[in-house]
Amino acid sequence: MLNKSTDHIASFAKGLRVIECFGADTPKLSIAQVASISQLDRATARRCLLTLHHEGYADYDGKFFTLTTKTLRLGMGALASLPLPQIVQPWLDQLAEQIWQSCSVSILDEGEIVYLARAAQQRVMSIGLMPGSRLPAHCTSMGRVLLAELPLREACAVIDKADLSPRTAMSLTDPTEIMLRVENAKRDGYAVIDQEIEMGLRSIAVPVFNARGVVVAALNTGMAATQSTAQSLVEDYLPALLKVQAGLRRVL
Repeated sequence: MLNKSTDHIASFAKGLRVIECFGADTPKLSIAQVASISQLDRATARRCLLTLHHEGYADYDGKFFTLTTKTLRLGMGALASLPLPQIVQPWLDQLAEQIWQSCSVSILDEGEIVYLARAAQQRVMSIGLMPGSRLPAHCTSMGRVLLAELPLREACAVIDKADLSPRTAMSLTDPTEIMLRVENAKRDGYAVIDQEIEMGLRSIAVPVFNARGVVVAALNTGMAATQSTAQSLVEDYLPALLKVQAGLRRVL
């Protein structure tokens, strides 16, 4: 049993909080910015950042810190240790070849989805997606089917804490409306997103179940918004997604 008073290394925990400050929207940060985001005092933030720099996990230009590619070892090591990515990758590869669209599997991490595996046929987003990439859960198809599996109170709490600033003119920003879409995903067993994460991009997702019927991830396919309506994704792609969903349920 963990004895927090003796087994918890506070300085290590603070260092992890500093690493978590960096992201797609905050790739370059000053000591003051890290202190503010991490809610650590400036001296502690400075020591953590300089330690990361000394160990090769961060670059420092005298004012701003940026994480180096060495930090990828931390995330990729964690992903590689999970059996799920290895199991789903062949299924993704086969599905992507069959429907000629990019396909992904992700899990929920608080208010974000984290990509575990991906099979890319063509690039339809302006940003490159790969295992370890993160996107907001509330405005993604995989995020909505994963939120749909949470108890209602937990899902509402995630939405309440999320930054609902619109990413496109199509983005939903009303928590009530977003929760309605989440509830629809629970009812229908799938979620469709129409250009909420990026203009010109649509996607459809279904939950991934293990053999006990527990949702362990989400599976989606995304494509350019060339169909007449977003609902056409249901007719064109849902049957293939459900077939993979059923196959994975037998092996997970």
